[in-house]
Amino acid sequence: MAASVCDVFAFCVGVAGRTRVPVEVRFVSSSKGKGLFATQLIRKGEIIFVERPLVAAQFLWNALYHYRACAHCLRALEKAEENARRLTGKPGQVLPHPELCTVRKDLHQNCPHCQVMYCSAECRLAAADQYHRVLCPGPSQDDPLHPLNKLQEAWRSIHYPPETASIMLMARMVATVKQAKDKDRWIRLFSQFCNKTANEEEEIVHKLLGDKFKGQLELLRRLFTEALYEEALSQWFTPDGFRSLFALVGTNGQGIGTSSLSQWVHACDALELKLQDREQLDAFIDQLYKDIEAATGEFLNCEGSGLFVLQSCCNHSCVPNAETSFPENNFLLHVTALEDIQPGEEICISYLDCCQRERSRHSRHKILRENYLFVCSCPKCLAEADEPNVTSEEDEEEEGEPEDAELGDEMTDV
Repeated sequence: MAASVCDVFAFCVGVAGRTRVPVEVRFVSSSKGKGLFATQLIRKGEIIFVERPLVAAQFLWNALYHYRACAHCLRALEKAEENARRLTGKPGQVLPHPELCTVRKDLHQNCPHCQVMYCSAECRLAAADQYHRVLCPGPSQDDPLHPLNKLQEAWRSIHYPPETASIMLMARMVATVKQAKDKDRWIRLFSQFCNKTANEEEEIVHKLLGDKFKGQLELLRRLFTEALYEEALSQWFTPDGFRSLFALVGTNGQGIGTSSLSQWVHACDALELKLQDREQLDAFIDQLYKDIEAATGEFLNCEGSGLFVLQSCCNHSCVPNAETSFPENNFLLHVTALEDIQPGEEICISYLDCCQRERSRHSRHKILRENYLFVCSCPKCLAEADEPNVTSEEDEEEEGEPEDAELGDEMTDV
């Protein structure tokens, strides 16, 4: 079943000064599938589109370790100073300019039945209308024998940090269909995401669950069925269908990161200060990042993943002309042009981070094959086709990182 054009664009959020999204979805090839193409000139720095996900969910270990996020939109719920205290392990940590924190605790609301927290009444009602009536455990929120709690505990025992997916994303997909009046529309929307062969699906599941993935996948399928079975989605609960659903989430889930502290840092960067005050503030922030790095390591943000219909049509390039970000501290995804994009030109993002994109062609291909099951043929890879098939790891180890390397990039780029 194919979703209509209206369905594909239905989750885009309005951008100031624009009446329509300046892109279209086209079939590219049997190997690449669909692609996203510009329908008009898009200037460097312009927001191409803003999209909300069909479903999103916080990672389970991330939530367990008190990274407090809205149960619907993943907006960080801690005040920036609270966030800094937890991440540094310093209860007395004080931030200057506390007025720059954007968290509004007075707007927070919890579900009256299970007490999960939302950033606003709007998010609480949106969750209830879409999926939460099915998933709400009520007073059994902390009961280890509740079917959903058994499912989540099984997932945590299999998929450890650093997390890349959540069984609750799949649960919200099922719950959305169960609650929907127009079930066929939601089934069409979920069917838009790319499908893999059986062998490719096994590779993805293996990557997520490890060497014992077949037994673990069957355990999860049994618990998933006990908690959520839906006749309209009966195929998803068969062994083959569940593997396909798992692979869909593993391949198409877009990571989401939010942080009240990063929002505070961005606000500090925008302050107009005297030179001495600017230097003092920058030095404070640099030291804060170092303290966080020492206490928390790489786990800085509230993290989860979501399924985005339009963004999932963006193919990869090692020289992307667009990038994704979450500047609103919630699940709203922004796709922004990195250079001028001409009408008819394909809009490509990168599935690799900045450091990975600088590695050799062989190393890039290795990462993409292992995680996304394709071989890149972007202009950069084609231009480097004659390079020897060696990885960049030895070069990286020799060069290393300078001792005082910038520690804030991961957090401030949220």
